[in-house]
Amino acid sequence: MGEKRDMEEKRSKISIIGGGSWGIALAVLLHKNGHEVTVWSALEAEIRMLRENHEHRMLPGVKLPEDMAFTADDYEAVEGRDLLVMAVASSYTRATSRRLKPYVAEGQKILNVAKGIEESTLMTLSEIIEEEIPQADVAVMSGPSHAEEVGRGMPTTIVVGAKSRDTAEYIQNLFMNEVFRVYVSPDILGMELGGALKNVVALAAGIADGLGYGDNTKAALITRGITEIARLGTAMGGKFETFCGLTGIGDLIVTCASMHSRNRRAGILIGQGKTCDEAMAEVKMVVEGVYSAKAAMALAAKYQVQLPIIEQVNQILFQGKSADQAVRELMLRDKKIEVSDVLWPA
Repeated sequence: MGEKRDMEEKRSKISIIGGGSWGIALAVLLHKNGHEVTVWSALEAEIRMLRENHEHRMLPGVKLPEDMAFTADDYEAVEGRDLLVMAVASSYTRATSRRLKPYVAEGQKILNVAKGIEESTLMTLSEIIEEEIPQADVAVMSGPSHAEEVGRGMPTTIVVGAKSRDTAEYIQNLFMNEVFRVYVSPDILGMELGGALKNVVALAAGIADGLGYGDNTKAALITRGITEIARLGTAMGGKFETFCGLTGIGDLIVTCASMHSRNRRAGILIGQGKTCDEAMAEVKMVVEGVYSAKAAMALAAKYQVQLPIIEQVNQILFQGKSADQAVRELMLRDKKIEVSDVLWPA
């Protein structure tokens, strides 16, 4: 009786805002943890698919439990929920936040799990949510975590960032189990920058794969890519240690190396000669790195930092530069010291 009562006390009401593969994978995880889960989507057809099939077409074989609820009603998704998990694509974060604002209570917790930077404002996604829903307590979750693996219960480690330790640990307790380990961090900005910018570097890694380059090239892009991310991130106020951890180098490695990564897949197609639009159409999912690439260069100009890899990705995506030429220019840049703080003895 005591164990049953403890489970009932721990059971929370959680809504997943967004019916894509990542939101569905997290819905399955939270339901297995004993929580009451509702999935919201703005797309009526998506809700019908989930209700009728109890399976998402992007996660074949991952069955959704019969008692999981699905809705397109804003009030039903928000009212009385202990946590809203914002899992819409970055380009829809502002519109979705504005749509749900009237129903969000003072202090209601919202966890953003998408990754990106808004090109027009250069705001991170948590900043957008806070601007649109100022009454909310906004947190973020990031790290190396493909939906295809989380949905099947493969061991995954991730980080929750929040302004207060209490909020971070509350969310940590909701998600953590024997296959999903959750750390906490106060560095929301560093986490979000790592999560957004790694998608741009993953495009570069995919382009290199599409050109037929090998492991040496991939290792160089990952290593120098995290240097660029940390250079910009610390200039903006993020903590260097964050970029050395799960939401920095960890997320970058998995996104550059895995075929689950839509950014890498799009990059491969571009390296093989397709345009950016053709590659995104073939991937058939939102390629977040394309949306973050221009924002990254605007931030680089604002904070006066150099991002040579990300700059070349922008020129390939938006200026018609050939991938071969971009690689040549990267290789023939001026000679540099690898780590400027490490000096020879006098």
